[in-house]
Amino acid sequence: MKHGKVIFITGATSGIGRLITEMCVKSGHTVYATGRNEPSLEMLSKLGANVLQADLTKTEDIEYVCNSLPPIDVAIMNAGLGIFQNAFDLLDEEIDMMIDVNVRAPIVLTRRLAKNMITRNSGHIIFIGSQAGKVATRKASVYAASKHAITGFSNGLRLELESYNVKVTTIYPGPIDTPFLQKADATNAYRETIKNFLLKPEKVATCVVNCINHPVREVNLPKVLGITSKLYAIAPSIAEKVGRRFFNKK
Repeated sequence: MKHGKVIFITGATSGIGRLITEMCVKSGHTVYATGRNEPSLEMLSKLGANVLQADLTKTEDIEYVCNSLPPIDVAIMNAGLGIFQNAFDLLDEEIDMMIDVNVRAPIVLTRRLAKNMITRNSGHIIFIGSQAGKVATRKASVYAASKHAITGFSNGLRLELESYNVKVTTIYPGPIDTPFLQKADATNAYRETIKNFLLKPEKVATCVVNCINHPVREVNLPKVLGITSKLYAIAPSIAEKVGRRFFNKK
């Protein structure tokens, strides 16, 4: 890499967001990292990242972040929230939080950041989606809805930005061994059920960092889930019957 890029990442204080931030700083990129956890942000600051404490469910915090950023080369929309529960058992505020963090925040941030990318005729937006954005399962209907929204948004956005030389990449990982799962399911039952199939966070973070210099349309992790999601799109009823044991693991 001859020249470092200016990179913005949300959800930088834990999980793959933290790893991506650390990797980008070590690679010589200029990183602007946002999150809510102040001690974690302080640690990232010591590593060399420019940190912005913000709650992306708040409009004023999104405005603060956008007004604090220089022109961005690569925006990584990583912040995500999941609550694994039946839709009819969720509280209104839990639904609001998932939609605000997973859908509204990345769309509003993208709208603001893309304008400068268009002016410069250069840029790259990376969305951390989920296989739930392709295949929904029980106790994740609202979470899946939020990730399906990002699938639709990123696919449409890619077409809107292609004539401006702005790339759009969507990463579709399966379950990852990060604190996200503990927050999504406080019982830890889901994690225990799928522990042998969990992705290593380092693998996902490395994939994202590789996409910075080699933009692609989408990445499915592991690759086999890219195949199964295509089969689901072709024959959902059959896929649900065959994969019922997996779909019911939550």
